[in-house]
Amino acid sequence: MEKKRKISIIGSTGSIGTQALEVIEKLNDKFEIIALAGGNNVELLEHQAKKFKPKYVCHNANGKVLNEISAEILHGEEGLEQICSNKENDILLIACSGRIGLKPTLKAIENGIDIALANKETLVMAGDIVMKKARENGVKIIPVDSEHCAIHQCIKDIRQVDKLIITASGGPFLRKSIEEMQKATVKEALAHPRWHMGKKITVDSATLMNKGLEIIEAHHLFGMDYDDIEVVIHPQSIVHSAIEYKDGSVVAQLGLPSMHIPIQYAITYPERFEGIESKSFSFADAARLDFEKPDFKKFPALGFAYHAGRTGGTATVCLNAANEEAVFAFLDGKITLCQIVEIVEKMLLEHKVIQNPSIDEIFEVDNNVRMLTKKMVASY
Repeated sequence: MEKKRKISIIGSTGSIGTQALEVIEKLNDKFEIIALAGGNNVELLEHQAKKFKPKYVCHNANGKVLNEISAEILHGEEGLEQICSNKENDILLIACSGRIGLKPTLKAIENGIDIALANKETLVMAGDIVMKKARENGVKIIPVDSEHCAIHQCIKDIRQVDKLIITASGGPFLRKSIEEMQKATVKEALAHPRWHMGKKITVDSATLMNKGLEIIEAHHLFGMDYDDIEVVIHPQSIVHSAIEYKDGSVVAQLGLPSMHIPIQYAITYPERFEGIESKSFSFADAARLDFEKPDFKKFPALGFAYHAGRTGGTATVCLNAANEEAVFAFLDGKITLCQIVEIVEKMLLEHKVIQNPSIDEIFEVDNNVRMLTKKMVASY
């Protein structure tokens, strides 16, 4: 009998986590779920626990009780630490969003557990530290983002690669004017034409900040210089990314715009199995593939991300924290869509960069930037 791969999911109730469980259900003879960790959606977490029967369940909802499940119940950061220290795991899927993903990732690395990483903030905040520790501990970090997953599949020898080409759909405002973006509603910003994702990442896709964060992520994952990472607009979202080798050969990964595919690739790597989207792609149905350069004037977030990445140190921490708080403010109706990147730019200009920060310094900067961003939002 084939040995089952043992997996824990941090962020099982979010968009990536729920789709990962769909993938695992399809491959029901390939995995054993050790632990599920969710946030405040205790009802969904309870449903998942009853269905998939993990050994441990961790949540962050004070005063709420999970009923009629056989798993051991864990709580908060201590619970996450316990899950990520459990060497019974073959792989850990970090599917939560925000800074909460960083400490569990580091804890898993310390314990030699391979990681399927869907949390951008982990590498944007502390990419140098995370990748160095992964190398020291012999830990594989397999990207779940469709773009980085595509690049991972294309690369045979990174030393022979000249350029990474990251594709972007352009989001809901690709064909809209700057004036229309300035008047955009939350509903319009969340109406992504290709992908079904969580609210925060969908707003980031509307400003192209998501692509900016992916540039920083790609720099750390693949060790490529920022000058050798290019973004191209591709509205159909069929080519998920590509690489150009030194001899001029370009290799791309194509597929339907479905997160099931990169999730499955990451958690089953290096093996492949028939999955939810298998045998579903048709070149004839795709019909056409369009590409164009991004408009940095209309989407300045891209330029800010390149600048923060090249500056290094805590500049990327500032970029991430300011953007996240500004996005929350937009979703709460406190600022406009275009004011998100306006606030990020102001915070970057005011920030005093610390080069080679420690993890404690990273979290201190993150907290300070969030506090200052909230104050700036209140002044609008």
